[in-house]
Amino acid sequence: MTTTTPPTTSRPAPRAAASGTPPTSRGRRRRSVGRRSTPLTIVMLAVLAYFLLPLFWLAVSSTKSTQDLFTSFGLWFSHAPQLLENVHETLTHDDGVFLHWLLNTVLYSVGSALGAALLAAAAGYGFAKYRFRGNNAAFALVLGAVMIPTTALAIPTYLLFAKVDLVNTPWAIVLPSLVSPFGLYLMRIYAADAVPDSLLEAARIDGAGELRIFCTIALRLLAPGLVTVVLFTLVATWNNYFLPLIMLNDPKLYPVTVGLSSWASQAFGGGSGANSNMLALVVTGSLISVIPLVVAFLLLQRYWQSGLAAGGVKQ
Repeated sequence: MTTTTPPTTSRPAPRAAASGTPPTSRGRRRRSVGRRSTPLTIVMLAVLAYFLLPLFWLAVSSTKSTQDLFTSFGLWFSHAPQLLENVHETLTHDDGVFLHWLLNTVLYSVGSALGAALLAAAAGYGFAKYRFRGNNAAFALVLGAVMIPTTALAIPTYLLFAKVDLVNTPWAIVLPSLVSPFGLYLMRIYAADAVPDSLLEAARIDGAGELRIFCTIALRLLAPGLVTVVLFTLVATWNNYFLPLIMLNDPKLYPVTVGLSSWASQAFGGGSGANSNMLALVVTGSLISVIPLVVAFLLLQRYWQSGLAAGGVKQ
């Protein structure tokens, strides 16, 4: 008689923890990380408030009359908001000159941004993909130009443009804005990683010329960097004040910055020519002039963020 013994079922061994750190140690580590991140969060909130508080004040003040600007609390709305009335008066004052200033600003900024982006892309691509005598010296000169403030070049630029009779013309604003040393620096870094040398060699083997390679291949790969340069140049030209102030004499050619400054001088100027009611128009016009820049950043943020991250990670 044979007896069969039932097979012994082996219980699986308890699974070891994925990490060698006990749960209590992990909990303490999370708490320590949370304590360290709290001051950083407070600092970031303070920086956020620092940048957003002027915009909030501008939005609140645009809903007030000139009298309410001085009598009501500065960081809250008045009892009778009149934003629509302020906007209407701003757009229709002096036969709608503000709209003319806004159109001038758009033309100056868009033309300068597109031209500066194309020139920076071409120069950055050349510095990154071609080797020639004086390459490093020329690029070092470009980096040195980044350190020169644009206001220091305004007077020499005015004297140069006065000799060629370009003062008091739109070219006096557009041409100086086409040169962007920082944009060239950014495009050189971006082109070095975004445009593979093997792709260029394949295009040359297929018989494509250098200009065709740049226009049909390189520009498409440089699109995020181009958008970044466009946005930076757009903001710089849109907010430019000193160069248009010394270059333009005709009020019809003024951008928004110089135009609002002329209104502010009328509001705060002494004598019989002062008009305190212009202050509400200056505040409302400032709010209107900010809106296009905010919209541009919101629409193009995914492009310029990737452009700023160019070269940050080696492939």
